[in-house]
Order: sequence, then structure tokens, then C-alpha cells
Amino acid sequence: MEWSDSALVLSLGRFRESDIWVRMLTRRHGIVSAFAFGGSRSRRRFAGCLDLFNELRISTRTTGNGLYLSLQEGMLVNGPRRLRNDWKRLGMLANCVRFMEALGVPPDGSVSAFSLLRDTLLLLEQARRVEELLPALFRLRLASEQGYVPSFGKCTVCGGPVVDWAGFFVTEGVVTCANCVSNRGIMIPLRAASLDVLRQVQETSPLHWKFAGDNPAEEEASGEKKVFLSPADRRECARAIDGFVQYHLGLVWDRGKFRRI
Repeated sequence: MEWSDSALVLSLGRFRESDIWVRMLTRRHGIVSAFAFGGSRSRRRFAGCLDLFNELRISTRTTGNGLYLSLQEGMLVNGPRRLRNDWKRLGMLANCVRFMEALGVPPDGSVSAFSLLRDTLLLLEQARRVEELLPALFRLRLASEQGYVPSFGKCTVCGGPVVDWAGFFVTEGVVTCANCVSNRGIMIPLRAASLDVLRQVQETSPLHWKFAGDNPAEEEASGEKKVFLSPADRRECARAIDGFVQYHLGLVWDRGKFRRI
């Protein structure tokens, strides 16, 4: 079987003398692993494209025994430059990738996952400043796209709006207003500013998160100023996201990787 698709290179490694193993997130087939036989030597089939986080247009074929996916050809669409020399941003993207791999990408969620990771990469590559909470915000967005959707809208008890602050109940994934807060589980207080951030993450692409970075071209075109998170906002958002991810997805960051608990 043969197919072509768009792909982002997540990891790669060499085996034998000239062959390369490549793990990719593809737009229509999710996360796949393939062998680029002769990949370190072939300039015609893989000209400068087999590098970490490159966006490619690929052609593949399943091997005769049906056990392996062979990467037949790759064409470079886009490749990061700034990330190659900025270890902090590279680490942020690597954290996002590790979470995506740990959570998994089902076939019916591959299109949205591909767009999310590509937009996150573009933000990290282009913005002058990047919000340090970005990996946690990515986790919330990806989890929401894959069906794990906490509600940060109206109070789940009275249905009214949240004015000053709300209680986010991790086990239920809902908020209650200050008047309806009760002792019914793990509760994380969130101020209105933090709730606005979390709702924006769920509703828009990373390229439109006003608090995540400052792309000068976008800011000038829109006439809107970016909103910068306070340390208290970061702590609240991080606690709510990581609490939800740990309880509902069973994933926790430990010793440089996400593991199941």
C-alpha cells in the first residue's frame, strides 16, 4: 500500500550504515514510524529534509511483508531556524511533542493535532517573546481536541457568569462561581483573568493566543496588544491544567518524560 501526506518530524535515528529511522506526525495518518533506507546518502529522495521538526511532504510504501513502512521520498516544506539555536524554545516544543506521543493521536484526531503542533512550532519560531507556560497550555488544547474537555464557562450550579473568581473542580472538570463553591472534591481557585486565558486556549489556535507571544507583524496588523500573564495567573493555570491531565488522562511529567500513573 502506498500513500502520501504532510508530516512533521518528531524524532529520528540511524541504523546500519546509511539507513534512517523516522518518527513523524502526519496530517491524515497520525503518528507513524518509517524507515528511510539509504536516507543518509540519497540526495535525490531526501534532499536536506530529514531533520528534527521539519515539515515535509512525504511518500510512503508498506514493505512486502507488511511489517514496516518505508519512506520513499521526502520534500522539505518548512524547517525551523531559530529553534536550532534556542535551547529554551526547543525544550518547550520537545515537551509538547512528548505529551502528544504519550497521549496518542487517533486517526480521527490527526488533522487537528497536526495543525496544533505546526502552529505551536510557528509561534516558537516567529515570536519575539514566548510565554513560558506554553507547554502546559498546549496540553490543555490537545486534551480538549481529543475529547477531554474541561469547562471554564458559566457556573455549573447556578448557570451564572463568573465575575471575580471561580472554583475549578478537577475531578469533574467544571467551575462554580464564588456563591456556589462547596467542599465536594479537589478545588483550584481561578481568577477571572486565568479563566479568560484557559477559555481562549480551548477556542483558538496558538497563533491567536494574545498572551502566548508577541509576533510584531500580527500585532501591527490587528491593532491589538498582547496580554501578559502575571506569576499568579501562571500558577493558577498550571495547577488547573496539570491537575486535570493527571486525574483524567493519567499522565504526569517525571524525569524528563510523561508517564502513566
